[in-house]
Amino acid sequence: MAPASALRGRVRLRTLTNLRWMATGGQTVALFLVYFGFGYPLPIAQCLACVLFSAGLNLVLAFRYPASHRLTNREATVYLAIDVLQLAALLYLTGGIENPFALMFIAPVVIAASTLNLGNTMILGAIALTAASVIAVVHEPLPWDMHQPHVVLPPLYLAGTWASLVLGIGFTSVYAWRIASEGARMSAGLAATQLALSREQRLSTIGALATAAAHELGTPLGTIAVVSHELERALPAGSPEAQDARLLRSQAERCRMILMKLARPDEPMLGGTGRLPICALLDDLADQYRDEELEIVITAVPSDREIPQPQVWRAPELLHGLGNIIENAADFARSRVRIEASWSPTALKVTVEDDGPGFAPDIYEKIGEPYITSRPGDHAVGETEIGPPASKIGKHEGMGLGFFIAKTLLEQTGGSVKALNPPGGGARVSVSWPRGSIDGETTPEQGEED
Repeated sequence: MAPASALRGRVRLRTLTNLRWMATGGQTVALFLVYFGFGYPLPIAQCLACVLFSAGLNLVLAFRYPASHRLTNREATVYLAIDVLQLAALLYLTGGIENPFALMFIAPVVIAASTLNLGNTMILGAIALTAASVIAVVHEPLPWDMHQPHVVLPPLYLAGTWASLVLGIGFTSVYAWRIASEGARMSAGLAATQLALSREQRLSTIGALATAAAHELGTPLGTIAVVSHELERALPAGSPEAQDARLLRSQAERCRMILMKLARPDEPMLGGTGRLPICALLDDLADQYRDEELEIVITAVPSDREIPQPQVWRAPELLHGLGNIIENAADFARSRVRIEASWSPTALKVTVEDDGPGFAPDIYEKIGEPYITSRPGDHAVGETEIGPPASKIGKHEGMGLGFFIAKTLLEQTGGSVKALNPPGGGARVSVSWPRGSIDGETTPEQGEED
């Protein structure tokens, strides 16, 4: 059973009560204006009873729940359905759908579509359509002036009014639900992207600390190695003391090598100020996925042999984005992944192509959107959880955020990402940048700040 927090909708009780107060205030003003101002005959007592019912419901909810109470989807649906029925009763007393205010049936459905899930929105839409259909047939006469107490409208006009209500409710509710759903998905995807980038930046900081530790510890370890070497030379050969000095010198050298391997000052682990040729960067990212069953080939295709190979910054966005694309290709390739780097005076492009099954047809048009993933057996559009490649959770168990995060991060570096199924089979993902975006004089992050 899902926890209670998972069943909560996106609407607070205060929001609905405020809207209901606005509705009751507007209904009261309209009733008094029509009855006392224009002198139209209408059952004012019954109409005011409907308005007082809504006001009483607001008071009951105000005493029962705190103002910040967040409604479940079911509670919000029930309260909005009560609003629909109250409006239907008020319209029944004042002419049914002949009353121009019948348009207000759209309001509760649009609120539900923008805040509730699809099932509850459909339930509320069905209630609104049923209520509109009933009062279209059964209702009190439309209030008119004293000299002409009742006006008979043509049936064709009433049918058109009913049809416009049905279409209006259907169209606005579907549109509002789609917009709200897309907004929620994009917000979740953006939060995931920010989390991934934050993790990469933390790893970059760890790498910088390791480099600093290696630098600070290098001098005392070097001193220990020199002193132990002098002691080894001064002590009699083969003596236990000489063996201890030799052991001390070897362990000091081992510590220095471990620190150098951890820090790798000549190749920063993530980000930093390091630059690499584009092919060397791709080879570094792809190296962890090579094995006896998978061949990864990296080729360089310059437009002119005289153009030097671009030196790109090891920015966290670039490493995570390209690493995710290469990982997906390695996951779904049968035996071969081809990575091609091409460049010209104006553009730099990286293409990753595998010989796997390709992108599934049902997700091909939505590649790059958050939470779009493939069925088992198809080519996934990002199947890893947020984090470095080592934290992969499986080929067919992801949430579809991997490719979306990679695309977002690469676009932050100025790149453009395209995915397609080539005619020869497999899947191909291409990323292109204008020259200077990732191989300029400053890092992509510094370029954005400037």
